[in-house]
Amino acid sequence: MELSKIHNIYFVGIGGIGMSALASYFVANGKQVSGYDKTPTEVTNRLREQGVAISFVDDIVSVEAPFLQLDKTLVVYTPAIPEDSKILTNFRQRGFQVLKRAALLGLITKNTICYAVAGTHGKTTTSSILGHIMHVCGTQATSFLGGITENYHSNLILGRDKISVVEADEFDRSFLQLSPNVACITNMDADHLDIYGEQSALEASFKDFAGKVSDTLIVKKGLPVNGLTYAVEENADYIAQRVRIEKGSFVFDVKTPNGFIGDIIFHLPGRHNVSNALVSIAMAEKQGLSLEEIKEALSSYKGVKRRFSYKIKQDDLVLIDDYAHHPAEIEAVENTVREMYPDQKVLVIFQPHLYTRTRDFADDFARSLSSFDEVILLDIYPAREVQIEGVDSKWLLNKIRHKKKSLKTKSATVNDIKSTDATV
Repeated sequence: MELSKIHNIYFVGIGGIGMSALASYFVANGKQVSGYDKTPTEVTNRLREQGVAISFVDDIVSVEAPFLQLDKTLVVYTPAIPEDSKILTNFRQRGFQVLKRAALLGLITKNTICYAVAGTHGKTTTSSILGHIMHVCGTQATSFLGGITENYHSNLILGRDKISVVEADEFDRSFLQLSPNVACITNMDADHLDIYGEQSALEASFKDFAGKVSDTLIVKKGLPVNGLTYAVEENADYIAQRVRIEKGSFVFDVKTPNGFIGDIIFHLPGRHNVSNALVSIAMAEKQGLSLEEIKEALSSYKGVKRRFSYKIKQDDLVLIDDYAHHPAEIEAVENTVREMYPDQKVLVIFQPHLYTRTRDFADDFARSLSSFDEVILLDIYPAREVQIEGVDSKWLLNKIRHKKKSLKTKSATVNDIKSTDATV
């Protein structure tokens, strides 16, 4: 398929974070873009400000006439859209070209020098760090991100078409659609078992992805995949060492196969983010950037919204918003909060994401949540899924070994939180 010959692109599920980045990319490249999503959000509002017409009615009658031209329109959908979607079904019945989001991303990046970030968590932060480095250092890379960056207030860092930075999403084996030149794997923890069934199948998929990397693969030390290794305070090909906190920021040195740079200043909290920064440095160096200019770029990186984002920061109350939806991510958040606020009470308000993930990792969720001083659970957010009988937040709450735990069917207000005098 030649994207240059496509005039119109219709996105089914345009409000998804990955879909909206692609929509913005095509708007910037002069295509006519429209789409459907279930409900209005900040993401769809931003797209409408760019001139994108969006319908919230799942019916082909809501599609504007130009996008019903068979020979001029490409239809793109996200796997989060139900297969019985009326719009998607109608487009297929009419014979339109229909692609999954991952396939379209693969087409865009196929003829670029593609830097792909894989891993069951850490992808969004790592790819946004790398995208920021590439942008500040003048590579003119285009970065497709899975979150809204604080630096650019967007999930797209628009450059040119020679270099691309992408998240390599393991869900639905989407990352096998990519053709990465340089890639990293941050971790391979069990996730998406509704797709893979067993962790061994997930690991096999990551190994298949590794086999698609044409130039250099960089993996966190200890993973069962061959490649250059990176680690924090451990021997590896890329090492972050002398890690310390100064004036509220991490400072560390980095040793690579090609050199050494000292006193890197990085403002994101958490040692896991030092690891994310380290592999971003490794990938940027592969592009030919000097360690000195990478260091300078890192000092201005501000992070990603909903990744340890401060909503309130007062002497008596701190409220932090984080997208952590896997037990390992919850542990990372808890460790970071304890590191930064060692003498404070820490309350967590957690909304489980997906019925299948809650079911598959219930015991791990219970263990990680029990580490907090108080636990409040909200109802499960279903996203693309239908309810599974017997799997709900009350069921999960009963597994948590904690005296101070409760269930709220509606989101807690700031006053609810403040009354507990807690750090979140």
